[in-house]
Amino acid sequence: MAESLSVNFSGPKSFSTKLKSKCKETLFPDDPFKQFRNEKHRAIKALQYFIPFFEWIPNYNLKLLRYDVLAGITITSLAIPQGISYAKLASIPPIIGLYSSFVPPLVYAVFGSSKHLAVGTVAACSLLIADTIGQKVPPKKDPTLYLHLVFTATFFTGIFQTALGFLRLGILVDFLSHSTITGFMGGTAIIICLQQLKGLFGLKHFTTKTDVVSVLHAVFSNRKEWRWESAVIGISFLIFLQFTRYLKNRKPKLFWVSAMAPMVTVVVGCLFAYFAHAEKHGIQIVGDLRKGINPPSIGYLNFKSEYLTVTVKAGIITALIALAEGIAIARSFAIMQNEQIDGNKEMIAFGLMNIVGSFTSCYLTTGPFSKTAVNFNAGCKTAMSNVVMSFCMMLVLLFLAPLFSYTPLVALSAIIMSAMFGLINYEEAILLFKVDKLDFSICMAAFLGVAFISMDIGLMLSVGLALLRTLIYVARPATCKLGKISDSNLYLDTEQYQHAQGFPGILILQLGSPIYFANCNYIRERVLRWIRDEQVLSNSKPDVIEHVLLDLSGRM
Repeated sequence: MAESLSVNFSGPKSFSTKLKSKCKETLFPDDPFKQFRNEKHRAIKALQYFIPFFEWIPNYNLKLLRYDVLAGITITSLAIPQGISYAKLASIPPIIGLYSSFVPPLVYAVFGSSKHLAVGTVAACSLLIADTIGQKVPPKKDPTLYLHLVFTATFFTGIFQTALGFLRLGILVDFLSHSTITGFMGGTAIIICLQQLKGLFGLKHFTTKTDVVSVLHAVFSNRKEWRWESAVIGISFLIFLQFTRYLKNRKPKLFWVSAMAPMVTVVVGCLFAYFAHAEKHGIQIVGDLRKGINPPSIGYLNFKSEYLTVTVKAGIITALIALAEGIAIARSFAIMQNEQIDGNKEMIAFGLMNIVGSFTSCYLTTGPFSKTAVNFNAGCKTAMSNVVMSFCMMLVLLFLAPLFSYTPLVALSAIIMSAMFGLINYEEAILLFKVDKLDFSICMAAFLGVAFISMDIGLMLSVGLALLRTLIYVARPATCKLGKISDSNLYLDTEQYQHAQGFPGILILQLGSPIYFANCNYIRERVLRWIRDEQVLSNSKPDVIEHVLLDLSGRM
């Protein structure tokens, strides 16, 4: 007589236990506290976990410093022209761009978890800030109020990013899919390049709108203001910058040539403008750049109700874009070294550096790709390269800032256009078209929306399509009939593998999604249709469908 097996049924879990378990799996899937739960020096381990600076600084040595100093000096040479250029793009004083490469990198070096990420301003967020806040307060009408609102938007960006990190809600950033980012960056690059035609042709009157039609109309309607001197200088600088990028792509070891090219452009432009008296020939220059490090700006934050909506809107949208771009870049370079990046720590680091930045006359910063790539190729070993860049920028602010006041605006336009050409990733768009037409549609929605309507609407259109696609996949899951591959234990799709054989009277179906309320009716109808189709095919045969097996593994 076979022995009876006793089964132990545990009592039902309480609501609080279930809620705690669900919250832990949702917010803390990596169980971050487990690593130092049984450690003797628990407080030290916890400090090292939450503040990565204390994790790597005890093992820091002069050998590592040598590499970081070289990398820090190299990215400083890129940070100066980019800081001035992107501040111009955001319609704020150029000195703010230099301030933004002094304080935020120090904060990131303490709280950031990436060894290779270089902190700085980015073109897309700069233009988005100008577009969003400029609709409420035009920068030319009231530049002081406009600048204060930019600081306020940066503060809200930091608050939102920090909150996402502490609440471990990085899943929100995941809704900005790769297709969305590709299309958004491409569309942004197009409108930024077109806007630089103002500086390239030396125009004094221009539109405040960002769409392609308005910008082109402004360029050609002001043909009388075109300056051939400015165009010749701008095209010359642009050819030089593009040649250095081509040289870097052909010979990667010469990356430093491309990295130094923007700085060379600024220096040559300054010398030309000074000795040739460029202003007399209609070539505009940056103007006054005062000495000194960042003045406090916490008293300039504006929380008045009439401006609160626009600053919060600008803060949240730029926060998500900056996080998606910065974290993706940090992870990309970490993978090259077989390392991991904690996305939630990065959110907190980005948030804190933007909060502190808004208190110290900085605007939004994140991890730009160009500067991070230069930092990586220059051989940086730790986040100390950001500290070195910050120190070098401090010296520039204290002693050299006025020298850059002669920088021609046309040189900055050439630098921005050269940088934007690298953001138009048409090869990725072609690949999306070949692989997945829906992903391509999401990409083009962002691209066309940004280019022809506005940046925020283009982004929302793309995210909306991505969410709709996700809901369709869940509510209308794919189904397929499985058959057994001879001489194996594999069961595969009979349409794709025609030699896969079924079993008489048994229908095996695989569903591409779990069953829940939104798709249960569809799944029932789809299964019944499979049964009817099988019965029609088997009319001339004695086989009748007696059993239906559902594979709910969702592996399709």
